[in-house]
Amino acid sequence: MNSNCTRREILTAFLGLPVALAACNSRSSLPLPDGEIVGASNEIGHRVRDGWRMTPSADQWESRKIVIVGGGVAGLTAARRLLKTGFNDFVLLELEQAAGGTARSGKSSLTAYPWGAHYLPVPLKENVALLELVNEMGLLEGSAEDGSPIIGEQFLCRDPEERIFYRGRWYEGLYLRAGASADDLAQLDRFNVEINRWVKWRDGRGRRAFAIPVATSSDDVEVTALDKISMAQWLNQRSFTSPRLRWWIEYGCRDDYGLKLEQTSAWAGLFYFCARMIAPGHETQPFMTWPEGNGRLVAHLYDKAKARVRTGLAVTEIIPTDLNGKQGADVIAVDHAGHNAVGIHAEQVIFAAPHFLSRYVIRPWRDAPPAHVAEFQSGAWMVANLHLKERPSPGSGFPLAWDNVLYESQALGYVVATHQRGLDRGPTVLTYYYPLTDADHNAARKRLLSLDRAQWADVVLTDLQRAHPDIRDLTTRLDVMRWGHAMISPRPGFIHGNARRAAAKPYRGIHFAHSDLSGVALFEEAFYQGNRAADEVMRMI
Repeated sequence: MNSNCTRREILTAFLGLPVALAACNSRSSLPLPDGEIVGASNEIGHRVRDGWRMTPSADQWESRKIVIVGGGVAGLTAARRLLKTGFNDFVLLELEQAAGGTARSGKSSLTAYPWGAHYLPVPLKENVALLELVNEMGLLEGSAEDGSPIIGEQFLCRDPEERIFYRGRWYEGLYLRAGASADDLAQLDRFNVEINRWVKWRDGRGRRAFAIPVATSSDDVEVTALDKISMAQWLNQRSFTSPRLRWWIEYGCRDDYGLKLEQTSAWAGLFYFCARMIAPGHETQPFMTWPEGNGRLVAHLYDKAKARVRTGLAVTEIIPTDLNGKQGADVIAVDHAGHNAVGIHAEQVIFAAPHFLSRYVIRPWRDAPPAHVAEFQSGAWMVANLHLKERPSPGSGFPLAWDNVLYESQALGYVVATHQRGLDRGPTVLTYYYPLTDADHNAARKRLLSLDRAQWADVVLTDLQRAHPDIRDLTTRLDVMRWGHAMISPRPGFIHGNARRAAAKPYRGIHFAHSDLSGVALFEEAFYQGNRAADEVMRMI
């Protein structure tokens, strides 16, 4: 895209030609609502990528046992783990002005709202470390007879949970049953049989095929073979041809990975449906959610470590050191204005930023990055928050839900921030998600950044106008977040390839922690990797 593109060309590129033609032929002349591009510091990140460096003056150096680079969920979790062991000689450096990464949230006078991840499924009983956090937050009410956790009803997503818009009408759920043929439903049943088989499956050591955290999943050859093909190939091999079934499965891949069926590893595609199911025939685990989404979890983690968190500092260099035979690292960070540089002599570093950044900031890797780094590809997303003075017209069919999806949209729809608070009338905030699923991730990022706030606002409103004709009139503000590197892409060969194993190994005094290392961008995985890296570092101190 470029600045000379017409409105029709932009809408065609992001919403399809029929939608673009209908929008451009419309006589609507309502001005766009106010708003801005918020959050993710793309310019600072690009400057680091392009070699932006400063040398701290002698009086701007300090010493710490540990430096954590990155204040997303993994970094905050590592900080929590260190503090729980009684260790506090560390500092956490975060590029953005607020911690949380893609689990960040915002707040208006009406309500808090998410800027990314917006729910956490109830952990299975085996995930003891995560259940400890859930209990620490006061979400856990006890355990069932089988040991499964019981979560307070007020923290579980309230009904109605999901609905889908198709040809002028809303329907309950995300699988489109309206108008489904006998063959469509038979294929859905057959797909569920496959899912139940994998949920029941155990290897010789009793491990599930798909488990959370991913590190506890089986590495049996029958399971790892799934990573060698795409989800589309897996479906084709089993004659799953139903357009409704394939749309539903692809929706899951776009939702969790930002990928289409042809781009998603079959292992990852099945993981989406299997890993959060307690036993065959059960529903997947219910969602815990809050108005601000996973920002609630971030706030709890941040509160524990805030005295040791420094925001607005871009780490530009990590320089491994060797003093008296003991490995360490010097960490240099620069403020956004480029006026001040600080340096920290550290004994150990926890690198909790997205893994692709390692080649730009670890000095020995800038000229000769390890081969595995190039295999870490991440997708681009646009997230918009729409502030409404009133609910959209109800339309026909199923009523407004927490999660609202348009069947024929390239976006994922929106969640309603006030839903969990039981506010079913009046003003609200809708959080809209659009993954850019280009085969070339670099092309996707360029497309993401090529549109300004007004152009993205027009895309969002045009898309939603199909289901809500009054959306432009009701929207008083529309802010946009552009995530250039939103989440790791589990393409075929990545989950059970060599790159993840290589990336998890420490490099001199640098230890790696990020959901990237799990191959799937989930809170549970960031939490696991942060704990793992903290434990690894503590063994070295």
